Amino acid sequence: MTKRRWQALLGAALTIALLGWTLRDVQPAELLAQLRAADPLLLLLGTVVCFGIFPLRAIRWQVLLEPIAPGLPFMTAFRATNIGMMTNNVLPARAGEFARAFALARTEPRVSFASAFASIALDRVFDALVVFGLMSWAMLDPAFPRGAQVAGRDVSSLLGSVGLLVIAVAFVVALLLALRPAVFEAIATRVVGTVAPSLAARVGALVHHAADGFAALRSPWRFVRVLFWTVAHWLVNATSYYLIFRAVGMTVPFSAALFLQGLVSIGVAIPSSPGFFGPFEAFAKEGLRLYAVATPVAVTWAVAYHLLNFLPITIVGAVQFARLGLSLRDVRGTEPSAREAAAGAS
Repeated sequence: MTKRRWQALLGAALTIALLGWTLRDVQPAELLAQLRAADPLLLLLGTVVCFGIFPLRAIRWQVLLEPIAPGLPFMTAFRATNIGMMTNNVLPARAGEFARAFALARTEPRVSFASAFASIALDRVFDALVVFGLMSWAMLDPAFPRGAQVAGRDVSSLLGSVGLLVIAVAFVVALLLALRPAVFEAIATRVVGTVAPSLAARVGALVHHAADGFAALRSPWRFVRVLFWTVAHWLVNATSYYLIFRAVGMTVPFSAALFLQGLVSIGVAIPSSPGFFGPFEAFAKEGLRLYAVATPVAVTWAVAYHLLNFLPITIVGAVQFARLGLSLRDVRGTEPSAREAAAGAS
């Protein structure tokens, strides 16, 4: 059995287990009653605000790609962003990250797959820094439950010095690669050359294109703009959480949304089925438990929010995906073929 199939099976097993754990204390009739009682206007507003994060992601991506594609059209970045998010919702193993880079490289000749993919990696580093920064701020709010625990562990340990250290190291490596690309390219070429000389040139080209994707870090002003759009993105995302909190009758502070989106981000990082069903609901339920939210209400929020987030971007992304003439087979072959093409690019 291939590695990809093992990953898919593991993700499916975890999804089933976590969904079972999440729903074990909630009767279907009770869940449906809670959903029917939700405020439809707030649900609609929360859905609109939630979809607003995708234009913000596209704008940030434009800024990240300015060094290699100045004046990149917004719709080009927005379309590729939507396709990537849609693909994450229908294919396992975060294939959407490859699909996003693939869609952009296919429609924008100035951006190679390797550069696009490297910029997405940097995009995710900024996400992690801001999400966990906002989560930490939320934990300083007097409204945050003192001594709160998740799975028997103090909540503060979820941020963990190791996790923050990994993010910090990733950021420093990206910064060094952006500022000293020739050094990294020479090291990579030399190391690979001693093991597999025939691959040395390809690896050097891949590092060169990856450095282009990190080039946004060379400009302090560009760094500030990327940080601004990242903070805006996650504040809008937290606002959508809060609006749907209110829609299902929850009375928790806005800081709970900042904390919960960080906790959910940790949850969806583990292997799961497409769309992150299971981890999202389980971590949302556990996070809301800290704020003394009743299980039926917490599960209602998790189910409502996840579906209202999942459906619009999946539909929009699928339409744009089809208009580009792509197929899921293209995306499934993106990982090996696009990497090879990127490495061979000059």
